[in-house]
Amino acid sequence: MPAVSDKNPQQLLLWMTFIMSMVFAVWQALLNNFVIEKAAFTGAEIGLLQSLREVPGFLAFTAIFVLLLIREQTFALLSLAVLAIGIAITGFFPSVLGLYITTVLMSIGFHYFETVNQSLTLQWVDKTKTAEFLGKALAWRSAAALLGYGSIWLVMTWLKLDYVWMYAIIGGLGLIAVVIMSLYYPHFPIAEPQHKKLIFRQRYWLYYALTFLSGARRQIFMVFAGFMMVEKFGYSVTQITSLFLINYVVNLLFAPAIGRFISRIGERNALVIEYAGLIIVFASYAVVEHATIAAALYVIDHLLFAMAIAMKTYFQKIADPKDIAASMSVSFTINHIAAVIIPALLGILWLSSPQWVFMIGVSFAICSLILALNIPQSPAPGNETHWRFASKTSKLKTP
Repeated sequence: MPAVSDKNPQQLLLWMTFIMSMVFAVWQALLNNFVIEKAAFTGAEIGLLQSLREVPGFLAFTAIFVLLLIREQTFALLSLAVLAIGIAITGFFPSVLGLYITTVLMSIGFHYFETVNQSLTLQWVDKTKTAEFLGKALAWRSAAALLGYGSIWLVMTWLKLDYVWMYAIIGGLGLIAVVIMSLYYPHFPIAEPQHKKLIFRQRYWLYYALTFLSGARRQIFMVFAGFMMVEKFGYSVTQITSLFLINYVVNLLFAPAIGRFISRIGERNALVIEYAGLIIVFASYAVVEHATIAAALYVIDHLLFAMAIAMKTYFQKIADPKDIAASMSVSFTINHIAAVIIPALLGILWLSSPQWVFMIGVSFAICSLILALNIPQSPAPGNETHWRFASKTSKLKTP
C-alpha cells in the first residue's frame, strides 16, 4: 500500500475503491440470509429487490447532470457516503418496503461512485500506466472484500451480535473513512475541463458495443453460474462462500500481474484472450457434470473478467480527454441495459433448458471476440477501429 504521507490522486482512488468494496462485500454476503430470516422474503421479493438495485445503474447517465453542480472528486466522496449510509441503516428496516428503500439508497451511492470513479481513473492516471493501476485496484478490491468477510466472522460469530449491528458497524466505519479522506486529501486538478452534457460519439461505437456485451455476459455469470452450483450440484452456503473467497484471493494474487500483462500485449490481444477463454468456459458450463470442474470453471470465469481492464484502457486511448466524464455516464447505462433485461428473459429459458442459457453466453462471447478483432494494435484518436465510418458526433443536450 502507498505511504500515508503521499497525497496523490492515485492513492485517493485506491482508498475509495477499498472502502467501497469492503462495505459492499458485507452487504452482499449477508443479504440472502437477512431478507429470509428477518423479512420473510420469497423468490418474488428478492427478484424485485435485485431489479430495483439495478435501476440506479441504468440511470447512471444522470451523473453528468450532477456534475453541473459539484466537482467529480466531491461527487465520488458523496456517493461513497450515500453507499455507506444506505448499508448502515439496512438492519434497522427489516421489512419488505424498508429493504427496498435502503437497497435503492445504497445502490444510488454504489452506481454513482462506480461511474465517477472510472471517470477519475481515466483522467488522473497516465495512459501508459492505466492497465497496471487498474490491476492494482482489483487487488485492493479483493483485499477489502476479504477484510469485510473477516469482519462478519468477528462481529456475528465471535461477538455474536445481530445483523443490525453488523450493518451499522461496517456502514459507520465506511462513513468515517469518507470523512477522513475528505479532510485529508486536497482537491486534485483535472487536466481537461469535462463536457457537462451527454455525448454519444459515433467513433466510440466499438467501445459501446463491447460495453453492452460485457454487461450481458456479466449477468449470466452473476445470476446463472452461481445458481447452477446450488441447483445442479447442491453446493451449500459454506461452499458458495468458499468459492467467493477463492475468487478474491486469486484476484488479490494475480490482478496486478494481469494489469502489467495487458500493458505489455495491448488491448486487442488481451480482449481476444478474454473472449476466447469465455467461449470455452460458457460452453463448458452447458455440459459440465462434475461439481469440482464446475467450481474450477467458476474461478477461471471470474479471473477472465480481470482482462476487461483492457476495455477501459482502449477507451482512454481513443477518447477526447474532455469526453471522459460524459462517456463514462453513458457507458455505465449501456452496460446496465442488459442487467434489466437479461435475468428475466433467460430466467424463463432456464426453466426449460439451462444449457441454452450458457450457449447464449457463448454467442455473446463470440460476438465480443469478432468485435475485439476490430481494435487496432495501437488505438488512438482517429485510429479507433479497423472498420471506419464517417466521423460524426451526436450530442444529447441537457434539459
